[in-house]
Amino acid sequence: MDGKEVNIWEVYNLEKDPNKKLEVRNSIISKYVNLVKIVSGKLFSYYAQKIEYDDLMGYGVIGLIDAIDKYDYKKQIKFETYASFRIRGSIIDHVRNQDWIPRSVRQKSKAVNMAFQKLENELGREATDEELANYLGIEVEEIDKLLAQTSFYNVVSIEEEFADNYKLQLMDEKKENSPQESLEYKDTLNDLTKAIDKLKPKEKTIINLYYYENLTYKEISEIVGVTESRISQIVSSALVKLKDYMQ
Repeated sequence: MDGKEVNIWEVYNLEKDPNKKLEVRNSIISKYVNLVKIVSGKLFSYYAQKIEYDDLMGYGVIGLIDAIDKYDYKKQIKFETYASFRIRGSIIDHVRNQDWIPRSVRQKSKAVNMAFQKLENELGREATDEELANYLGIEVEEIDKLLAQTSFYNVVSIEEEFADNYKLQLMDEKKENSPQESLEYKDTLNDLTKAIDKLKPKEKTIINLYYYENLTYKEISEIVGVTESRISQIVSSALVKLKDYMQ
């Protein structure tokens, strides 16, 4: 983190005049609003039939402001990384409150997840579309359609459970953490790093491209050479593994 960026956060944190503080915050928003566009764009392909893009942007800006207010640059975590998680979380929370996911999709998502995990455990590798179709008793042509319907719900649900279980909200409050809290947080991040290293090369690559490089499923699918729906399923499967590795 360069001195200029540190100075921005020092000014924002130390400024006592409400009007001047607002000016500084607005300048930070202008600097990082592109993060909102990136995250909103990634999520819009899944929400497009139910939510307007401008609404996602609005939810994302709320997350960006929340990130600005709670960010502690002294903890040496890049603001872009912290803000991306906050923005994504804000959008998902607001959309989730509208309960837009049909019950049938929730049920299908559970069936797909269970099928993938069971087949992978039995085969010792990632299941093919043909194997998944045979297990579920459907035609292969229906697999992409089924994955498209359920994949995003899978990822969002597992993300929420994963974050809740391991408190990976990246500095959830802007406060002075106790030595014990700081140690637990560092231990959790170390455990996460070790867990990611246990993933298969393709899974590790996709997790890094999606969460750290902020690429879309479409961009990742072009790099890896599989469908967008399959990318989503690999992400959800990898998150389940990470949760298991960290237990």
